[in-house]
Amino acid sequence: MTENIVVFSPRNSVHFVGVGGIGMSGLAQMCRAAGLAVSGSDRALDNPENKHIFDSLKAQGIKLFSQDGSGVSALCPDYLIYSTAIEEDNPDFAAGKDIPRLHRSEALAAAMAAGNQQLIALTGSCGKTTVSAWLAETLYRAGYEPSFLCGGLVKHFISPELTGNYAKGAGEYFVFEADESDKSLLAYTPDYSVVLNIGTDHYSREELIEVFRQFLRQTRKGAVIEKSVAMMLGQECMAHLDITIFDAEESTLYPWDFSAYSSDNGVFCADFGGGKFPAVPLPLPGKHNASNASAVLACFNMLKLPLQKGIDAVSDFTGVWRRFDYAGKLACGARVYDDYAHNVEKIVSCISGARRILNGRVIALFQPHGYGPLKFMRDEFFKVMEQELASEDIFGMLPVYYAGGTSTFSPTSREVIDDWNTHAEKNYQYFDSRSEAVCFLNDCCQSGDIVLIMGARDNSLSAWAAEIACY
Repeated sequence: MTENIVVFSPRNSVHFVGVGGIGMSGLAQMCRAAGLAVSGSDRALDNPENKHIFDSLKAQGIKLFSQDGSGVSALCPDYLIYSTAIEEDNPDFAAGKDIPRLHRSEALAAAMAAGNQQLIALTGSCGKTTVSAWLAETLYRAGYEPSFLCGGLVKHFISPELTGNYAKGAGEYFVFEADESDKSLLAYTPDYSVVLNIGTDHYSREELIEVFRQFLRQTRKGAVIEKSVAMMLGQECMAHLDITIFDAEESTLYPWDFSAYSSDNGVFCADFGGGKFPAVPLPLPGKHNASNASAVLACFNMLKLPLQKGIDAVSDFTGVWRRFDYAGKLACGARVYDDYAHNVEKIVSCISGARRILNGRVIALFQPHGYGPLKFMRDEFFKVMEQELASEDIFGMLPVYYAGGTSTFSPTSREVIDDWNTHAEKNYQYFDSRSEAVCFLNDCCQSGDIVLIMGARDNSLSAWAAEIACY
């Protein structure tokens, strides 16, 4: 965080360029709740899949405009707030060429500086949306009334007036996601941090290690860190912190570590602390979600809150939209799930979670969320899929979703799949359109199969999953 950080006041007016984004829409609500005059534009303002988000923003008094510069010209806001996805030639920038700009992370830091809550930052390559939502809801159910801002729509907090990715609480804590994908997490100096993992998505492991080390140096009081991550980061960056370690694998080292995971007839449970507590029902399948619950409980330890309160509330988590959401069945009886998975680790977790439900084939349809991420992970992605997929499984890739920003438009999904198939042992397919993919599903799916619709940033994927799962 810079020393001369902007601090918002209710006198300020702000305009969000790309207000419909999952992070931007949450921050817009936070600014509005703080009394600022808020407006925003979006190139997808009229897309039906975004209707809930835009209707909720309007219900809170946020003025919405097409992304043509008209809103900036009409309102002359004090600041333009933008994300990494916004291009320099955006019409709102042209209309407000003399208006100060704030990156989303700078604006969030300014909004948090205007408040007086203890800041809890969740970061890591995978799972930060689920864990931040799970922690916020668990704290809420335990009576602590936190505020939160996360990169997903938390089902418990969704209403006609609230999108579900932000809520203002009267309690002591503010839970938020700190994004490593553009290194914007380094704009924050939280009181507490949670580092879940280090994966392969946007940067090399070595580069991410340095980013997370710096993030922990900027943390003030305490941190929850996964055991293997703590070993990679070393002691220097966390010597000033009160550290709580949790294990992503089964362990009996600490009461908040899950010591066993079980799945029986669609009921998922975890034991914590080597059986010191009764088995806790989990709302989501997969060992990775037992690990996520461990991270939530480790936060209770870090905050010196009663662990039993956390254990009592953690099983009531209602989930995040597009995190292994059941969409319905195909005519043949195959079950369809919708998931936000978009990097190697998340896709593996989604596939392994599906195997806990049924013993049929997994047919995964993935829409990459950008050319840059696909290029970065293509080789590691192939190696992991060759190990993870069963011989009868099918992995299909749709065209890359382009949401704006600078891009070389390479590689294409077809190029990646064609390359994989030159030396693949598993079944990889490319589909030039969603209708082509549906025809394939109708021809090949059988009762007992699980179809996974996966991809980030494009909310229409959820509507598509519901459309094809019409039985």
